[in-house]
Amino acid sequence: MKLCPKCSRSPLPFVMVLLISSVLAFITWLVLGLSQVEPTIRLAAGAAVFLAVGGTLLHYVISCLKRHCRHDQERQRVHGQTFSRPA
Repeated sequence: MKLCPKCSRSPLPFVMVLLISSVLAFITWLVLGLSQVEPTIRLAAGAAVFLAVGGTLLHYVISCLKRHCRHDQERQRVHGQTFSRPA
């Protein structure tokens, strides 16, 4: 994970990923509890949902932090390098 030090200081995006994936895994576990599914399958399905949603959201958060980071552009301007954004 190559994020600049200023962007990676805030734990809020990563806490939100953990919270959202935990809630969805818990809801999956509860819904499967209404059916006649074995407890190990319920736990496996909840863990699979947690990993799938958490991995997807984590990838999204990291890509957004990289894309919207303005600190690298400021550092390049200070050192006299120009930055041109593709159209």
